[in-house]
Amino acid sequence: MRYETLTVERDGAIAHVWLNRPQRLNALNTEALEELIAVFDALQTTHEVQAIVLGGRGSSFCAGADRTDPPGRLPPEAGTVARARRWASQLGRRVLEAIERAEAITVARLHGHVIGGGVVLAVACDLRIAADSTQLLIPEVELGVPLTWGAVPRLAAIVGPARAKELILLGEHVGAVAAERYGLVSRVVPAQELDDAVRAVAERLASQPPWAVHMTKSQFRAYAQAQRLGDVTEADGDWLAAATAEDPTRFRWRR
Repeated sequence: MRYETLTVERDGAIAHVWLNRPQRLNALNTEALEELIAVFDALQTTHEVQAIVLGGRGSSFCAGADRTDPPGRLPPEAGTVARARRWASQLGRRVLEAIERAEAITVARLHGHVIGGGVVLAVACDLRIAADSTQLLIPEVELGVPLTWGAVPRLAAIVGPARAKELILLGEHVGAVAAERYGLVSRVVPAQELDDAVRAVAERLASQPPWAVHMTKSQFRAYAQAQRLGDVTEADGDWLAAATAEDPTRFRWRR
């Protein structure tokens, strides 16, 4: 299948999914999110795939939402701005669920800028390997929007509630070394060694006994779901819709 915003490559039991909008630093629009759902759902049925690497073409992994073509944008005749916000929230949540449903182990290959939704995509993956020059940032609060897509409980489950609050509320740049210390990334390598490091991990995963990998991932998935019993993903869209109906200009990034 041909994708407009992604490229997909197979190397034996390893699949590489590349965000492929380098001219926009792989910023996410509606089409990119829909294609991510489609490709991970398709890989879900490909039992030969043991590892999936999610990376970004060009100078950065992902610069977050595309402000010139934001996710969830609807034509004027389709409904209100509030409806578009709700749609974007639910679409993002579906992307994370599609990544997490994958039976293969997912590895985020991080480099350059990893911003907002890019951080959230990485968090949905099982492992995260970053170049030492990588910069991570969650700027949503400063831009006047809450972090949605069900990202808050996922991030808190990985780095702990206190650190998650700091990352989200302060919106400060975090370098790869600090991100590794926080547990946000699994390992950091020199930029020139990133491809070799990701390949080595993917090949190691692909060589493991499939049944043992499947059962282990199932147990971690169950643990993560138990940790997120208070998940607010369904409330994300409702809150956005209500707040926007109250004041359509409330969120600066969509003016």
